[in-house]
Amino acid sequence: MNTEQKLGLLRVLVENVTEDFSEEDILHMMLEKKIASNPEDNPLKKQTLGQRTADKIAKFAGSWTFIFSFTAVLLLWMLGNNWLKNNAFDAYPYILLNLVLSCVAAVQAPLIMMSQNRREERDRRRSENDYKINLKAEFIIEDLHKKMDKILENQDEILSFVGEQRKKMVEKEEK
Repeated sequence: MNTEQKLGLLRVLVENVTEDFSEEDILHMMLEKKIASNPEDNPLKKQTLGQRTADKIAKFAGSWTFIFSFTAVLLLWMLGNNWLKNNAFDAYPYILLNLVLSCVAAVQAPLIMMSQNRREERDRRRSENDYKINLKAEFIIEDLHKKMDKILENQDEILSFVGEQRKKMVEKEEK
Protein backbone atom coordinates (compact mmCIF):
# COMPACT_ATOMS: atom_id res chain seq x y z
CA MET A 1 0.00 0.00 0.00
CA ASN A 2 1.60 3.29 -1.07
CA THR A 3 1.48 6.59 0.78
CA GLU A 4 -1.39 8.03 -1.27
CA GLN A 5 -3.57 4.98 -0.56
CA LYS A 6 -2.78 5.23 3.16
CA LEU A 7 -3.70 8.92 3.18
CA GLY A 8 -6.95 8.17 1.36
CA LEU A 9 -7.80 5.47 3.88
CA LEU A 10 -7.01 7.82 6.74
CA ARG A 11 -9.28 10.51 5.25
CA VAL A 12 -12.15 8.02 5.02
CA LEU A 13 -11.59 6.91 8.61
CA VAL A 14 -11.51 10.47 9.90
CA GLU A 15 -14.69 11.36 8.00
CA ASN A 16 -16.49 8.32 9.41
CA VAL A 17 -15.21 8.93 12.92
CA THR A 18 -16.36 12.56 12.92
CA GLU A 19 -19.90 11.44 12.14
CA ASP A 20 -20.02 9.21 15.24
CA PHE A 21 -17.87 11.25 17.66
CA SER A 22 -17.52 14.89 18.57
CA GLU A 23 -14.20 16.66 18.15
CA GLU A 24 -13.82 16.49 21.93
CA ASP A 25 -14.21 12.68 21.88
CA ILE A 26 -11.65 12.34 19.10
CA LEU A 27 -9.21 14.58 20.95
CA HIS A 28 -9.59 12.55 24.15
CA MET A 29 -8.96 9.34 22.20
CA MET A 30 -5.76 10.92 20.82
CA LEU A 31 -4.68 11.99 24.31
CA GLU A 32 -5.10 8.48 25.68
CA LYS A 33 -2.67 7.03 23.13
CA LYS A 34 1.01 7.61 23.79
CA ILE A 35 2.69 8.67 20.56
CA ALA A 36 6.27 9.13 21.69
CA SER A 37 8.57 6.16 21.32
CA ASN A 38 12.28 5.60 21.58
CA PRO A 39 13.66 5.37 18.03
CA GLU A 40 16.65 3.43 19.35
CA ASP A 41 14.30 0.63 20.45
CA ASN A 42 13.13 -1.47 17.55
CA PRO A 43 11.97 -4.81 18.98
CA LEU A 44 11.32 -6.28 15.54
CA LYS A 45 14.87 -5.71 14.42
CA LYS A 46 17.61 -6.77 16.83
CA GLN A 47 21.13 -6.21 15.59
CA THR A 48 23.14 -9.16 14.39
CA LEU A 49 26.70 -9.85 15.47
CA GLY A 50 27.95 -8.44 12.15
CA GLN A 51 25.99 -5.23 12.60
CA ARG A 52 27.21 -4.73 16.16
CA THR A 53 30.78 -5.43 15.01
CA ALA A 54 30.45 -2.97 12.12
CA ASP A 55 29.18 -0.29 14.50
CA LYS A 56 32.08 -0.86 16.90
CA ILE A 57 34.66 -0.81 14.08
CA ALA A 58 33.11 2.34 12.58
CA LYS A 59 33.15 4.00 16.00
CA PHE A 60 36.82 3.09 16.51
CA ALA A 61 37.83 3.90 12.92
CA GLY A 62 36.41 7.41 13.30
CA SER A 63 38.36 8.20 16.45
CA TRP A 64 41.60 9.97 17.21
CA THR A 65 42.80 6.81 18.90
CA PHE A 66 42.63 4.99 15.56
CA ILE A 67 44.37 7.81 13.70
CA PHE A 68 47.23 8.04 16.18
CA SER A 69 47.67 4.29 16.57
CA PHE A 70 47.48 3.69 12.81
CA THR A 71 50.04 6.45 12.21
CA ALA A 72 52.31 4.88 14.84
CA VAL A 73 52.03 1.44 13.17
CA LEU A 74 52.85 2.96 9.77
CA LEU A 75 55.88 4.79 11.16
CA LEU A 76 57.10 1.66 12.98
CA TRP A 77 56.64 -0.38 9.80
CA MET A 78 58.67 2.07 7.72
CA LEU A 79 61.35 2.72 10.36
CA GLY A 80 61.68 -0.99 11.14
CA ASN A 81 62.11 -1.92 7.48
CA ASN A 82 64.61 0.92 6.92
CA TRP A 83 66.59 -0.17 9.99
CA LEU A 84 66.68 -3.85 8.88
CA LYS A 85 67.87 -2.80 5.37
CA ASN A 86 68.96 -6.07 3.67
CA ASN A 87 66.85 -8.28 6.00
CA ALA A 88 63.70 -6.11 5.67
CA PHE A 89 60.47 -8.02 5.04
CA ASP A 90 59.08 -5.03 3.06
CA ALA A 91 61.84 -2.93 1.50
CA TYR A 92 61.61 0.75 0.55
CA PRO A 93 58.76 1.09 -1.91
CA TYR A 94 56.76 -0.71 0.87
CA ILE A 95 54.67 -2.81 -1.51
CA LEU A 96 53.34 -4.99 1.30
CA LEU A 97 52.42 -1.88 3.33
CA ASN A 98 50.58 -0.51 0.31
CA LEU A 99 48.66 -3.79 0.03
CA VAL A 100 47.76 -3.71 3.75
CA LEU A 101 46.56 -0.09 3.49
CA SER A 102 44.43 -0.95 0.45
CA CYS A 103 42.89 -3.93 2.25
CA VAL A 104 42.14 -1.87 5.36
CA ALA A 105 40.44 0.79 3.22
CA ALA A 106 38.52 -1.83 1.22
CA VAL A 107 37.12 -3.43 4.39
CA GLN A 108 36.72 -0.28 6.44
CA ALA A 109 34.64 1.71 3.92
CA PRO A 110 31.73 -0.77 3.63
CA LEU A 111 31.68 -1.28 7.41
CA ILE A 112 31.41 2.45 8.00
CA MET A 113 28.70 2.73 5.33
CA MET A 114 26.68 -0.09 6.96
CA SER A 115 26.93 1.68 10.30
CA GLN A 116 25.88 5.00 8.72
CA ASN A 117 22.89 3.33 7.06
CA ARG A 118 21.70 2.03 10.44
CA ARG A 119 22.25 5.48 11.96
CA GLU A 120 20.23 7.00 9.12
CA GLU A 121 17.38 4.55 9.80
CA ARG A 122 17.37 5.53 13.50
CA ASP A 123 17.37 9.21 12.53
CA ARG A 124 14.45 8.61 10.16
CA ARG A 125 12.47 6.88 12.95
CA ARG A 126 13.34 9.75 15.28
CA SER A 127 12.10 12.36 12.79
CA GLU A 128 8.86 10.38 12.23
CA ASN A 129 8.41 10.24 16.00
CA ASP A 130 8.98 14.01 16.26
CA TYR A 131 6.46 14.61 13.47
CA LYS A 132 3.80 12.54 15.26
CA ILE A 133 4.41 14.35 18.53
CA ASN A 134 4.28 17.75 16.83
CA LEU A 135 1.06 16.82 15.05
CA LYS A 136 -0.55 15.70 18.31
CA ALA A 137 0.63 18.89 20.04
CA GLU A 138 -0.81 20.95 17.19
CA PHE A 139 -4.21 19.30 17.62
CA ILE A 140 -4.11 19.86 21.37
CA ILE A 141 -3.09 23.51 21.03
CA GLU A 142 -5.81 24.10 18.45
CA ASP A 143 -8.35 22.56 20.82
CA LEU A 144 -7.08 24.69 23.70
CA HIS A 145 -7.43 27.81 21.54
CA LYS A 146 -11.03 26.89 20.77
CA LYS A 147 -11.72 26.32 24.46
CA MET A 148 -10.08 29.62 25.41
CA ASP A 149 -12.14 31.43 22.77
CA LYS A 150 -15.28 29.84 24.19
CA ILE A 151 -14.27 30.82 27.74
CA LEU A 152 -13.67 34.42 26.62
CA GLU A 153 -17.05 34.50 24.87
CA ASN A 154 -18.73 33.17 28.01
CA GLN A 155 -16.83 35.68 30.12
CA ASP A 156 -18.05 38.53 27.89
CA GLU A 157 -21.61 37.25 28.16
CA ILE A 158 -21.32 36.98 31.95
CA LEU A 159 -19.83 40.46 32.24
CA SER A 160 -22.55 41.98 30.07
CA PHE A 161 -25.20 40.10 32.10
CA VAL A 162 -23.68 41.34 35.38
CA GLY A 163 -23.53 44.86 33.96
CA GLU A 164 -27.22 44.70 33.00
CA GLN A 165 -28.12 43.39 36.46
CA ARG A 166 -26.20 46.23 38.10
CA LYS A 167 -28.01 48.77 35.94
CA LYS A 168 -31.34 47.25 36.95
CA MET A 169 -30.37 47.30 40.64
CA VAL A 170 -29.24 50.91 40.39
CA GLU A 171 -32.46 51.84 38.64
CA LYS A 172 -34.51 50.09 41.35
CA GLU A 173 -32.57 51.89 44.09
CA GLU A 174 -33.10 55.24 42.40
CA LYS A 175 -36.87 54.72 42.31
